[in-house]
Amino acid sequence: MKKIGIFGGSFDPVHHAHLILAREALEMLALDEILFIPAAQSPHKSERVPADAETRWEMLLAAIEGERAFIASRLELDRPPPSYSIETIERLREQDPKSDFFFLVGEDNLPLLGSWHRFAELERLVHFVVLDRTDSKTKYAYPAVRRRIDISATAIRKRVASGQSIRYLVPDAVEEIIRRETLYQGPTESNPKN
Repeated sequence: MKKIGIFGGSFDPVHHAHLILAREALEMLALDEILFIPAAQSPHKSERVPADAETRWEMLLAAIEGERAFIASRLELDRPPPSYSIETIERLREQDPKSDFFFLVGEDNLPLLGSWHRFAELERLVHFVVLDRTDSKTKYAYPAVRRRIDISATAIRKRVASGQSIRYLVPDAVEEIIRRETLYQGPTESNPKN
């Protein structure tokens, strides 16, 4: 049976913490692949308009280029928002009913997890895996991939807006797209864990 990691998010922008934790999950759980699924609009982040979908898609493709086990999917980008995880998983299971799905979720999303749309159904269809970049000793109800990485999309957007360097925080190709498209030049929000 194929084991597929599902890594959803706004990826606004995708950064090295996303990639490092995805690699850790791939190896720790002996997954066959990680499917990165950028959201059109997260129902839990409706207060902020992300960079446009096509630019986030381009950044994601640039970030995972050359990594055979990392695959990008437009499943949520090509349907009307908001992006509900249960609908994504139902679609993936229709396409690939014999695979086992491991849903990677950031530890910062755990407090709201129970409020996700049709959560009880989602929990029956996937194995949740917590991605913890805080290096905390917190015990979770699900297996955890732990790696202390102090990089967030919010901090990256703030650094860009204030003219600071983002070198080493994102892949070079992603930084080039951010510069070319003059992304993140406006005011930023205060949520530190994207």
